[in-house]
Amino acid sequence: MNRPRVTLSFAQTLDGRVAAVDGSSQWISGSESLRFCHSVRAAHDAIMVGIGTVLRDDPRLTVRLVDGRNPLRVIVDSTLRTPPTAAVIRDGAARGTVIACTDAAPTKRCEALRACGATVLSFPATPDGRVDLAALLVALGECGIASVMVEGGARLLTSLLRARLADAVAITIAPLILGAGPAAIGDLGITALGQAIKVRNATWTTYGADVVVEGQIEY
Repeated sequence: MNRPRVTLSFAQTLDGRVAAVDGSSQWISGSESLRFCHSVRAAHDAIMVGIGTVLRDDPRLTVRLVDGRNPLRVIVDSTLRTPPTAAVIRDGAARGTVIACTDAAPTKRCEALRACGATVLSFPATPDGRVDLAALLVALGECGIASVMVEGGARLLTSLLRARLADAVAITIAPLILGAGPAAIGDLGITALGQAIKVRNATWTTYGADVVVEGQIEY
């Protein structure tokens, strides 16, 4: 399968939470590791997030804290809930944004987003109504995208791992404990320690108070 290399990159607390119970997540990581995150963005051809991240955080998904080019923005949005007022659409940003939906998405929403300048790619829905991520990655590869950084949310990260479509991680761990809140990764169907997904050749780098773990995923 000709697809881009996929790196999962996100920030979490010591106990694996990516947000508090009230949904707040800015900023779990500190300024030094945020600069690292932007350097990872600049090193990839595309940056991918799910619609939940767009609706909750309204991210720009641009490179700002380091020198470098902005990657192509890819939004996984099964039913096209991305509003035209979103940061990835407004003020001309749509021209650098791809939105992946299913063929069940409303035609009017598709037309509205394309009118803003976004590229909308439609895929047959999986049995649970979601975008076929393998098909999406192949489509991106056919467009010349060789590397994709995935920043979240948890559903997208989990789906990529379950489908064995992720190749590497760059995880920021902040010295915080929340005790509750959404976890970075959901159920992967793993029931025994021997089935755990491994991170090979792991490196641990300190950025301010945070630690970034990088490595290759082995299933």
